[in-house]
Amino acid sequence: MRYAETGYNLEIDLATGNIEKVETDPKLMELHLGGLGTDVKLMWDRVPPETKAFDPENLLIFSSGLLCGTPAFSANRTLVTTISPQTDLLAYPMMGGFWSAELKYAGYDKVIIRNKSPKLVYIWIHNDRVEIRDASHLKGKGALETQDLIRAELKEPRAQVAAIGLAGENRVFTASVEQSRSSASRLGSGAVMGDKGVKAIAVRGTKDIYLARGAEFMRHVNDLKEFVKHRNANPLQGVMTVLHSGVGSPQAMKHADESWHTTGFAWGNARARRKDFWTGEIEKSWTKTQTSAIKRFISCFNCPQQCGALIAYQDVPRYMMKCFSKLTYTLAAYVDDLGFSFRICQRAFEYGLDSFSTPQILAFAVELYEAGILTDADFAGCPSDKEGRFFWLLDKVARREGIGDILADGTYWAARRIGKGAEAFEHNTIKKHEQMNIKLGMLDPLYYLMFSTNEKVSITQIEGNWPQAAYPSREKREEWVKDWPQLPDEKFKQYFLDWEPRGESSNPYYPTPEISSEIVDWMEMVHNIDDALGLCAGMGSFCYKPAYHIHNYPKFISSATGMDIDEAGLKKIVNRSRNLHRAFNNRRGMSRADEKPPEDHWRHRFPELEEKLLSTYYKFKGWNYDGIPTKERLLELDLGYVAEDLKKRGILKDGQDCEEEQNYQS
Repeated sequence: MRYAETGYNLEIDLATGNIEKVETDPKLMELHLGGLGTDVKLMWDRVPPETKAFDPENLLIFSSGLLCGTPAFSANRTLVTTISPQTDLLAYPMMGGFWSAELKYAGYDKVIIRNKSPKLVYIWIHNDRVEIRDASHLKGKGALETQDLIRAELKEPRAQVAAIGLAGENRVFTASVEQSRSSASRLGSGAVMGDKGVKAIAVRGTKDIYLARGAEFMRHVNDLKEFVKHRNANPLQGVMTVLHSGVGSPQAMKHADESWHTTGFAWGNARARRKDFWTGEIEKSWTKTQTSAIKRFISCFNCPQQCGALIAYQDVPRYMMKCFSKLTYTLAAYVDDLGFSFRICQRAFEYGLDSFSTPQILAFAVELYEAGILTDADFAGCPSDKEGRFFWLLDKVARREGIGDILADGTYWAARRIGKGAEAFEHNTIKKHEQMNIKLGMLDPLYYLMFSTNEKVSITQIEGNWPQAAYPSREKREEWVKDWPQLPDEKFKQYFLDWEPRGESSNPYYPTPEISSEIVDWMEMVHNIDDALGLCAGMGSFCYKPAYHIHNYPKFISSATGMDIDEAGLKKIVNRSRNLHRAFNNRRGMSRADEKPPEDHWRHRFPELEEKLLSTYYKFKGWNYDGIPTKERLLELDLGYVAEDLKKRGILKDGQDCEEEQNYQS
């Protein structure tokens, strides 16, 4: 009997219509857990580095995590893994909601889609019954509307439906996959889904999932419940309320106080901060708008928190919103009225567009127009007011009409197609992907490494457990470390105590490159664990002093699977998957030269220190000077087959480890 996992994947060949239920090797769970870990292994084995995002050979994998569908709180993430059309690297955006649990209850851990359908279809999974259905009547329909139409057509109101909108059908590089109250929205998974001709995947399951030691597992769940209840009743003090006072994802729906985001983040095309924006008048106006827009708060599967909300604003059709999307369009458009966000997000979600990248693309277009690089001909018919301009551009991008056809590829590729100096306005990307709209003063060594090296190419998928800034006094730092059991090692407390807001022990020289490497590796590790288990980062890797951490993950994994694992064993599994992931991207051409934050991210830069930070981190990880895992490191992690492949391709060479040691020393 298989525990926690179902032990089966659903393989669908869209070209032939063949559908196959495939039993998986139990050894894969021991080596990579599930979720992202086993997705990376599948992609390594089956997608050659020459394969592009829109090639038939590219896989599109919908994956649950190892603990999804179990009673573990917040184990509800679906990963959508593929090759990104934007970066040409591995993409694995995640969504919450109920889809992943429903897939497990239907009897599958993953849905693996290959090749392309000759016509638009949707996939219906109901336990052992799986159908590829005609979706021609759904062409052009919104991603949210499609979910309701499919449930009605199937006469199954409890079916969970993941769908694309017009942006996905048109292969917009920032197209998302929308589902219930969440979306898989970074790096263009919706574009790949549209390219393959899949409008939606609907699933309904009624089977059981088995736990190896159920009573023990539930004791751990109850312990976690008590922690969550305590934190909700006793939120952390002295931190930004919207992000880290409690547990769960950022509470942007429950809190109207957005002084931290609106004054600390950059407006427009990630250009300038408005430090005086948040006034008493704005607070009163935004609170009134948000209160009127939100009808009730909502949760994802088996989550005790309510990070999302049902929105019914003015005459806008009802929809569900979560997290930072409340602010992205407002900041990008320089619109002071929060109501604009509630209006435009509904349309963006119907189109199926990422709410992080897309607003920056629209702001980028506005800047080019104001600079005379884009012309009146490009903007023919566009309203002159800020709100109208953004709605018009959003329509053009989703439909790939006119200038929207160029913008739909994202700022990096659009700038190079437009030319005429547009490249200078594409200033906020890493690895060709738009980054969080943050522009700061002093170089931060931790964030330099996180921005540069994380494989999600998104800062929110690596930061989290370590505070974003040093606390102002020794007294406050001592108070903070008194109750911090989530740390991987007691020495981290001293690192925090020694970290000061100014002086020799402050940014950019403290934390030192060596300490920074340890801290960043820890935060990356817990994100990778969450992504393998299918846990919401809001309960683990993204918030301060979270419910899940390195000391209790093994308890949940062991009791769920029967695979007794300790912290050292878990770290090795995660490092194995992380290095396989790294090698996968290295094999596609990624190297040190790609790992650079935007030039204007910090006003004060230190090139020599930045090179030292990167070199120190690479060495700490067991990577060579170019950021490629060494043969020695790969062998330590039972990845000899990866070393051999990289050697055959000339990416790793005999004797290179010794040469790299000389590079590090120099």
